[in-house]
Amino acid sequence: MSKWVYRFGDGAAEGRADMKNLLGGKGANLAEMASLGLPVPPGLTITTEVCTYYYANGRTYPDTLESEVNQAVAAIEKSVGARFGDEENPLLVSVRSGARVSMPGMMDTVLNLGLNDKTVEALAKQSDNARFAWDSYRRFIQMYSDVVLGVDHYHFEELIELHKEEKGVDLDTELDAEDWRQIAEGFKAKAQEELGYPFPQDVKEQLWGAIGAVFSSWHIERAKVYRKLNNIPEDWGTAVNVQAMVFGNMGETSATGVAFTRNPSTGDKEYYGEYLIDAQGEDVVAGIRTPQYLTKMAREEAGATAPSMEESMPAVFGQLADVFDKLERHYCDMQDIEFTVQHGKLWMLQTRSGKRTAKAALKIAVDMAAEGLIDEKTAVLRVEPGALDQLLHPTLDPDAPRDIFTRGLPASPGAASGIVVFDADTAEEMAKEGKAVILCRVETSPEDIHGMHAAKGILTARGGMTSHAAVVARGMGRPCVSGAGQLRIDAKNGVMSATGREVKAGDTITIDGASGEVMVGEVKTLQPELAGDFATLMKWADTYRKLKVRTNADTPHDTQTAREFGAEGIGLCRTEHMFFEGERIVAVREMILADDLEGRKSALAKLLPMQRSDFEEIFKIMRGLPVTIRLLDPPLHEFLPREEDEFEDVAKSIGADVEHLKRRAAELHEFNPMLGHRGCRLGITYPEIYEMQARAIFEAAITVEQKTGDTVVPEIMIPLVATRKELETLRAYVETVAEEVFTETGHRVEYLVGTMIELPRAAICADRIAVAADFFSFGTNDLTQTTIGISRDDAGRFLDQYVKQDIFAQDPFVSIDQEGVGELVKMGAERGRSTKPDLKLGICGEHGGDPASVEFCHRTGLDYVSCSPYRVPIARLAAAQAALKG
Repeated sequence: MSKWVYRFGDGAAEGRADMKNLLGGKGANLAEMASLGLPVPPGLTITTEVCTYYYANGRTYPDTLESEVNQAVAAIEKSVGARFGDEENPLLVSVRSGARVSMPGMMDTVLNLGLNDKTVEALAKQSDNARFAWDSYRRFIQMYSDVVLGVDHYHFEELIELHKEEKGVDLDTELDAEDWRQIAEGFKAKAQEELGYPFPQDVKEQLWGAIGAVFSSWHIERAKVYRKLNNIPEDWGTAVNVQAMVFGNMGETSATGVAFTRNPSTGDKEYYGEYLIDAQGEDVVAGIRTPQYLTKMAREEAGATAPSMEESMPAVFGQLADVFDKLERHYCDMQDIEFTVQHGKLWMLQTRSGKRTAKAALKIAVDMAAEGLIDEKTAVLRVEPGALDQLLHPTLDPDAPRDIFTRGLPASPGAASGIVVFDADTAEEMAKEGKAVILCRVETSPEDIHGMHAAKGILTARGGMTSHAAVVARGMGRPCVSGAGQLRIDAKNGVMSATGREVKAGDTITIDGASGEVMVGEVKTLQPELAGDFATLMKWADTYRKLKVRTNADTPHDTQTAREFGAEGIGLCRTEHMFFEGERIVAVREMILADDLEGRKSALAKLLPMQRSDFEEIFKIMRGLPVTIRLLDPPLHEFLPREEDEFEDVAKSIGADVEHLKRRAAELHEFNPMLGHRGCRLGITYPEIYEMQARAIFEAAITVEQKTGDTVVPEIMIPLVATRKELETLRAYVETVAEEVFTETGHRVEYLVGTMIELPRAAICADRIAVAADFFSFGTNDLTQTTIGISRDDAGRFLDQYVKQDIFAQDPFVSIDQEGVGELVKMGAERGRSTKPDLKLGICGEHGGDPASVEFCHRTGLDYVSCSPYRVPIARLAAAQAALKG
C-alpha cells in the first residue's frame, strides 16, 4: 500500500534529503535537518505523488490520505503538547508548498492555521500577549481568504490603511491589541461580504482547504510561467508541508529572517541576510517592511542605523552561525535558510541550495573546491551553463558621468538601461516590440513574473535583498535595485519621484544592481573581463569535455570576440552577410542584373578581392584553427530592393534602368523562397558564383599561410544539399578551382569539402551523400523548419501558445526537438559514419549554444558544436557537464 505522508521532528524523520522527488525540496530538507538534531518544528509532508493523483482523479485524494494526515497531526500534537482546535491550548500550523526544485514565491502558503474566534482567545491567554494573538488571527484571515477562498488581498490592506488613518498612525507596529481585534472582525465581515458565507471556523475544514489550495497552486499562471522559464516539468507536482507554527511576532525577543551561508550576489564567504524583530516570515520576503541586516559588518557597510541581529540578539546569532556552518558542511553547498526566533529560541524552518548570480556561482564553486568541500568535477557541475550569460555582457563604466536619481539596495548585480514602465503587462508588450524596459514597482509579486522576465532590469521602492524581486531577479540574471526608500511610485499616473525630481513612463533610466544606484538617462558601459574564477572553472571544464566548441562568425570582430571566449574554430561563416556592405552590394546587384555569363563574371571579379580580404582577416585571427565557410545560401532576390524609392536609388547607383531592375526582381520573386532557388541550387545554375567564392577562400588561405606560417585548413560547406549528385557536382567545381589556384601560386593547402544537413532527405540519405563529403554540419535552424513545417520568421504568432499548452515542451528553435529533429540528426550521423567512420560531424544552428541541445550532441557522438560568440563559454561548460554526467 502506498505511503502518502512522512513525518519529521524531535530529532527524527521518516524522510531524507535524497527523497526530493517524493517529498519535494522543502520536505526532504526539513526531514534531513530534523535527523541532524537541529531545532525543527515537528510536521508532516504529503508527497508529490498525491499531487499527481489529485490532478489525475478530478482533484480528489487517495482513500487513506485523511487517516494518514490525522495520525501525523496527532504526532505533532503530542510533540508540542497542544491540540488542533483546542479552545484552551490550541495547536497552530503552517501549510506550505514544496516542489522538488525551488520555486520562490510561485506557489501558495498559509500561516497561523487553526485560529478561529475561540482559539484566538486561548492564544492570547496562553501567550499573555493579546496583541500578538489578534495580529496572528488577522494575518490568517487575510492569507486564507486570499489563497484558499479567492478574496483579493487588497480588500484587507485597504481596511488596515483606513484604520490607521482613523487612529492617526503610520505604522502597523503602532496598532494595539484592540486595533487588531477590530481589524480581524472587519476582515471576517469583508470575507463574508465577498463570499456570501462566513469565514470558516472549523480547523479541519481550514486544513483541507489549505492543502487543496497548495496543490491547486501548482497550476496557477505564475507557477506555470516560472516552470516554463526554468524548464521544470509539469508532471513533477508539489508536496505539501504541514508544520507546527513558531512565532516571530511575539514581541522584542522574537524575530524572523532569511539568510544565506555565503553572499549570493558576489559569492564571498560571509553570512548574508536580513531579519525583522516582532514579525512573521512573509514580512521579510514580501517586502512589506524593509528589514534589518543580519551582521554588524553588513550594517556598517550599508550605513544603516537599525541594529543588526548580531548586535541585538548576539546569543541567538551565535547559534545561527553554528547552524550555518553545520548545514554548509553537510550539504557541501551554499544554503538559503529561513528561521524564526520565538522568545529567544531559534527554530529552523527551511534550508535549500541558495539561488545565486553567475558570478557568485563561479566563486562559490571554485572556493569550495579550494576548501576541499567539493572536487573539481563537482565544481564544474555546480554552475548552470545558461547563467554564464550574466557575465558576458557589459557593466557600467565607472568613469562615465552619472545623474543619480535615487539609491536603493544592490539586490542583483549587473547594469541595464531602458524605458520606464510601471506594470508587468506593459513591460512584456514593449519588450516584444524590441524595446529595452526597466520594470518599476512599489514591490513585485509573483504575478509580475512575465514582466520581470521581459524587462532588462527591475527597480522597487520597497523590499530587501531577500524580497521576491531580489530572489527572482538574481535567478533570472536581471539587474535589480530594491528597497529604494526615497522613491515614490504613482503607477496610476505613470510617474515616480525622488529627491524632488520626477521620472515619467517612457523616460530612460539606468540601474546598477551592484551599487544600488538609479540614474536618469543612459550610462556608458564596459565589456566584461573574463578572468579569475571564470578562467579557472573554464580550464577545469575544458579538461573534461569531449565536444569541441566553435563559433558562428562572419566578421573579424565576431571572430576575435569568439576567440577570446575560447572558440576552437569557426563552425559557420555565412558569406552572404559579407555582401551587404558598401560597394559589395552594388557589385552583387550588378551580377544579379547581368544578362549573360560574361556580365556576371565581370561583377563577380569586383567581389573577389573583397571576399578574399574578409577570409584573410578571419584566417589570421583563427591562427590555424578550422574555419567552415558556407558558400552563398539565400535566394538572389534578397539582395534586391523592395520599395519604389529603393528601386530608383539602386538603379542610379549601378547605372541601370529602373524598369529593367523591377522586371528582374519580378523574375526572381518566389512564393516560398525558403524552399526555392537557394543554397546548392544557386551553385548548380550559377556555378561562377561558387567558383569565385572558392577562389577567394584558397587565395586567402595561401596568403595567410605564407605570411604567418600558420597552417590554414579551410572547410568549404555546400548548403541545402538533398542528393549525392548535387554535392559531387559542386565538389568538382571547388576542386577544379583549388587546382587552378595551387598551380598559379605554387603553394598547396589542405582543405575539406562537406555539406550542411538541413533537409530530412539529406539525413535519410546520409550514407550516400557521405561518399562525396569530408564532413557534415547539421544546420538545425533549417532542419527544424523543414522537419516540423514551421517558418521560424512567422512562428512567433503561435509558438507561445504551443508552449503554454504543452504541445511543444519548449520553443523548438531555442532547444532542439529531440524526438523529431533530433532523431534525424542521429540518423544522419549514424548513416554518414556507416559509409565513412571518420566523418567529421558538427552542428551549426543556434542550438549549438543551448545547454540541453549540447548535451544531446554529446550523446549523439558529434565532434563539435558551433554557436554565436557570446554563447561559446556556455557551450564549453555544457559540453563538460554532458561528459561528466555520462
